[in-house]
Amino acid sequence: MLNEKVIELLNAQVNKEFYSAYLYLQFANFYVDQGLSGFANWYKIQAQEERDHALLFIQYLQNNDVSVTLEAIDKPDAVLQNNMDPLKAGLKHEQYVTSLIHTIYDAAYAVKDFRTMQFLDWFVKEQGEEETNASDLIKKMELFGSDPKGLYMLDQELGGRVYSAPSLVL
Repeated sequence: MLNEKVIELLNAQVNKEFYSAYLYLQFANFYVDQGLSGFANWYKIQAQEERDHALLFIQYLQNNDVSVTLEAIDKPDAVLQNNMDPLKAGLKHEQYVTSLIHTIYDAAYAVKDFRTMQFLDWFVKEQGEEETNASDLIKKMELFGSDPKGLYMLDQELGGRVYSAPSLVL
């Protein structure tokens, strides 16, 4: 049986993951408007990943006989004025999500909820990858974004990204 505080945090994370999907769809829409379909593709796939993360949290709660509480998802509020804004906002958001995962992990650790800690291990690793990817995109944009040919090539690279569902076994 899961601890009430851990349940509360896991339920809240469902909402946060769906919000992340909304935020990344906002980024994708911004890039569509800029004519950068590769960047849009990259963030649409990010949105799919975040949705699947929410579904993993839901499944974990259900597998532990916990009712899931779905809350309203806030409208994304990122101010996007140039091509770098979504990238920087994305890194900041991933760092925030990492802090949320660490908070849940800490709560599970405090009550010796080893099953939840094991479930969260995948997310800890995933967040490390997410932060690295976001940081790498910023570096690439800083290197190539001001050159039209470089931006075109970067957009083409990001357009080649395909979706791969998470391989977490619950």
